[in-house]
Amino acid sequence: MQKNVKKKICIIAELGTSHGGDRAKALELVDAAAESGADCVKCQIVYADEILHPHTGNVTLPGGEIPLYGVFKSLERGIDFYEDIKARAEERGLLFLATPFGRKSAGILHTLGPRAVKIASPELNFTALLEETASWGVPMYLSTGVSTLGTIEEALYRIREIFPAPPQDPEFCPITLLHCVTAYPAPPEEYNLRVLSSMEGIFGVPVGVSDHTVGPILVPVLAAALGAPVIEKHFCLSRKDPGLDDLLALEPGDFRRMTGEIRRAAGMDPGALIEELRGQFGPLVDRTMGTGVKALAPSERANYGRTNRSIHALRDIAPGERIGAGMIGVLRTEKLLRPGLPPCWERQILGRKALQFIPAGEGIRFEDI
Repeated sequence: MQKNVKKKICIIAELGTSHGGDRAKALELVDAAAESGADCVKCQIVYADEILHPHTGNVTLPGGEIPLYGVFKSLERGIDFYEDIKARAEERGLLFLATPFGRKSAGILHTLGPRAVKIASPELNFTALLEETASWGVPMYLSTGVSTLGTIEEALYRIREIFPAPPQDPEFCPITLLHCVTAYPAPPEEYNLRVLSSMEGIFGVPVGVSDHTVGPILVPVLAAALGAPVIEKHFCLSRKDPGLDDLLALEPGDFRRMTGEIRRAAGMDPGALIEELRGQFGPLVDRTMGTGVKALAPSERANYGRTNRSIHALRDIAPGERIGAGMIGVLRTEKLLRPGLPPCWERQILGRKALQFIPAGEGIRFEDI
């Protein structure tokens, strides 16, 4: 009887902003992730003005409603902060991964000389950011929450137009998609993990999972059984900490349990593993595997068009005023403001005259120019 071939699965510990801007805590998180079996640690290079307008108001996250723009401002740090995280990660034998959210954070990340880059789901339609990071020629991980097949196809087209010719190395993988559900936390029964093979067939790239559910076993191990080459999970030192995602993140003990189960899963027969999971979780396993049809999950539908990027006025724009580069930004809309045109229209808007008053923070629409 032929033995199962053990698959290598890359496990990413998403530190996010769990460090709270504290350097010592950030390094402690890296050490804890290494000791918990992670292959990679990921952080977020946050500058508030690249993500939200100050008029965004409160945003509901796992810990409740918070003034997210102000929280992001408090998390802003210089390049030396991320240099230290990268150095500690590499000392521990981990891949350092970071998410930029705009031109400034992308510039900082590029200066760090990353071996890979991660694009978060809301930025999957941010044309300028995709083109900038694709030009670096390093592997790209693209999260696909709150996205349609069309959004993903457009992102891959933009990247492939820019991405330099990859090296002649069979191990080099330019693009990996990470299926996820943009809800915090996400219900496991909405994860539709059969979509991994569907999307791989459609787009011709590997498809892993970024898991926003609270459990350490069901979605990660089931994703491993269904062939995910990459599994990302939020990581924290304690769920009692005040980080933005700490309430849905895994503490070191649970993360270690998860990595152990994923490593075991990598050497098992997928069918036997799924049966084992059915014995533990019952009918929830089949609901979590889903239909394999890529669609917005119920819990993220309200975020579509608002968490994604669109073009917004950075200040009041008067009727008849010609729109210049410093007057618009590609931002997340969130709940209070109106969405604007998709980011791919950014260049076409520049130089146009406003037909009517556009208040600061609001999305810019066709009827406004």
